Amino acid sequence: MSEQTYLTTEELAARIKYDSRTIRDRLKDSVLLEGRHYFRPFGGRKTLYIWEHIQKDMLMYSNESSVGIPLANGGTIHG
Repeated sequence: MSEQTYLTTEELAARIKYDSRTIRDRLKDSVLLEGRHYFRPFGGRKTLYIWEHIQKDMLMYSNESSVGIPLANGGTIHG
């Protein structure tokens, strides 16, 4: 298994420029999934995020969304 970078909520917030409250209240369990993006070591309350998985998925989804929707006049809408 390759080495992974584990981040606290505050450390993740600093890296992705989000408020830590937004990560806990809006992203966790909807976009960031337990077992893929984060885990709770030793069954405790503390949450550690796996940076490499988050980074990979952020890039994957940002590339998909940059495709856009083609318009009749030849333009593209990004929404």
